[in-house]
Amino acid sequence: MATIHRDPKSNNSWLMFRSGGRQVQKSLKTTDEVNAERLKGKRDMDLLPQIRTGFDTIDADPVLKEKAFAKLSTWLTHPDFVAYRPQLERLVHDGKWSVLVDSFYQVMPFGTGGRRGAVGIGPNRMNLWTLGASVQGHCEYLRQRFPGVNPLHVVLAYDVRQFEDRRGVYARELPNPVLHLSSREFCQYAAGVYAANGIHPHILPPESPKYVPTPELSFTIRFLRAHGGLNMTASHNPPDDNGSKFYDERGAQPVPPEDQLMSEFVDQVATIRHLPWVDAVRSGKVHFLNEAPHRAYIELCRKQSLIPPPKFDEFRVVYTPLHGVGGTCAGETLEAQGFRPIPVPEQATPDGQFPNVTKTPNPENPECLDRAEKVARDNHADLVIATDPDADRLGGMTCTSPDGKGDYRPLTGNEIAALLTHFKLSQLARRGALPASPIIITTEVTSGQITRIGRQFGAQVVNDLLVGFKYHADVLWQLESTGQYGDVRGSTDNFVIATEESHGTLATAEIRDKDSACAALLLAEAALFCKRQGQTLIDYLNDLSRQFGYYRNELLNIVMTGIEGKRHMGRMLDTLRQTPPQIIGGLSVIGFDDLWNEDGRMGPFLGQTDQAARNFLIFRLGDGSGRGLAAKVSLRPSGTEPKAKAYIEVCSEPRSFGVTDETWEATCRAVDAQVQRLATDFLTKALATVGQVPTPGADKLSR
Repeated sequence: MATIHRDPKSNNSWLMFRSGGRQVQKSLKTTDEVNAERLKGKRDMDLLPQIRTGFDTIDADPVLKEKAFAKLSTWLTHPDFVAYRPQLERLVHDGKWSVLVDSFYQVMPFGTGGRRGAVGIGPNRMNLWTLGASVQGHCEYLRQRFPGVNPLHVVLAYDVRQFEDRRGVYARELPNPVLHLSSREFCQYAAGVYAANGIHPHILPPESPKYVPTPELSFTIRFLRAHGGLNMTASHNPPDDNGSKFYDERGAQPVPPEDQLMSEFVDQVATIRHLPWVDAVRSGKVHFLNEAPHRAYIELCRKQSLIPPPKFDEFRVVYTPLHGVGGTCAGETLEAQGFRPIPVPEQATPDGQFPNVTKTPNPENPECLDRAEKVARDNHADLVIATDPDADRLGGMTCTSPDGKGDYRPLTGNEIAALLTHFKLSQLARRGALPASPIIITTEVTSGQITRIGRQFGAQVVNDLLVGFKYHADVLWQLESTGQYGDVRGSTDNFVIATEESHGTLATAEIRDKDSACAALLLAEAALFCKRQGQTLIDYLNDLSRQFGYYRNELLNIVMTGIEGKRHMGRMLDTLRQTPPQIIGGLSVIGFDDLWNEDGRMGPFLGQTDQAARNFLIFRLGDGSGRGLAAKVSLRPSGTEPKAKAYIEVCSEPRSFGVTDETWEATCRAVDAQVQRLATDFLTKALATVGQVPTPGADKLSR
């Protein structure tokens, strides 16, 4: 028989009864607790009609709004999400319907670099729940991929980020579980999920001031023979973003259909198994990384050197990591190879708020190189090199004079790709070290000049890849495992270089992601090689244009934010797919490729992730003017940012013998003018599909 007992001082109650021959005591809720729960339940019931009415005011797909409503209802009522409730209630109270719909209508999908986006509250934001579900799904995927293997090992890395809500989405005076969350804390939480699932994570010690950059993570997975990896980084995104990039045992991000399989495991996660960090460490499953992988990585990068190192003060290079982690890869490699890089003091310290960076910490954007340019001018430097926060991308500026006293001109990703491809091929050929059948790899939207360069050296060229370095890595894996990729035959011994227009370079098959360290070394050596001949990288680029044709490549961003923007973006691509324009910028569309065409060169879809990556339209253009100009416009939605990207290329034929300087310069000007016409007209036509017009200056190109 059960009896109720109450403590009159504390007002606590408990139920006493016998079970299995022993007396059991079970606490009962106090009256205050019962009343509080009733009040909360009533408040939740009052909120839901208010939310549904608010969602009706949003111009979005009703199916997506219903999904957002269902997920938001769960987060408001389920005890697992109680810590998020005050902020959610405030967003409802303030009528932030667009924010709420966009935060809850989906679980953040995989893009070209994994899951990346704004930190915040909801399944379409980066937070511990989103990460935990992803890691739990990764654990299930690893067990399926490696049946019977025990223990499984993964390598974890993180960048410098810490969420401070600079966008002002949330109420400062209310509790907020995501405020101040750092990439390190995200990664330690992930380690707890792996450990709880019996998987052994390898991570830097908590007291370590160092970081593992993206290319070093790829190398370390291979070095330790791990079964996968995770990188907590948002690369060059704004400070309030973060992301989780998963890697396979080859040190690469998975490609379709493997990424689809992993995504399905994540979607099926119902329970996240997790150990607190302290308990995970005590379990003996967490392993702390030592210096061995790092030393081996730096030595590998140094082996990519192609010319003798600089003599003392022969060459001056300014280097900035833009507050990121590149000092331990690109910076250290340059230093080890004798370049004595000159720092930009205010940007040398890792800082996830990027306080001394103009605009975004992305070396694709020249604005962020302003402080480095000042240091270069003060020191009469020959070259400026910058890496993005996770140190996979590289950008820079070159002095226009070999004495270091000229102006400084930014280098585009396409220019760097062409320079490094030609420099490595020519230097290997000069040394007699060029493979008998060299292989170079690039993407559909990277400068076509690279194909012309490669073919002059007898290289096999893979030049039609989708965007994302995981596809470059897949080519290497196919060569490694089968000896071929499409019509290309060979092994990784034949590999010379892989590039992409967004400032990514890979110079060794021992790494399977883009690598700023090797790229920094090659770019510095190319500039040093030019200086020893009394020239600059500008002279090198001009020589390439005369020999292989003048190429002008530009990226036009069509920004469409939020769930409404996503809807407009889908409608825009569908309209252009169904009724492609016949003329763009005065040029006739002579060829149209829709990579969603399953009867085309890419064949049937390998899954939803493959379909998302292949949402890609290519317009090939010609003018019949006899000027020898060729053009192409490619359009795709970004996998990680709220915009569509239009890649525009116009090129000439190589300069023929006997063509005067004036005639050649006129040809180059014609290419430049045609690029701008294409940008203006294509933007106008694209926005018209959703009833919009370009804002003034939206079609302005970088040069």
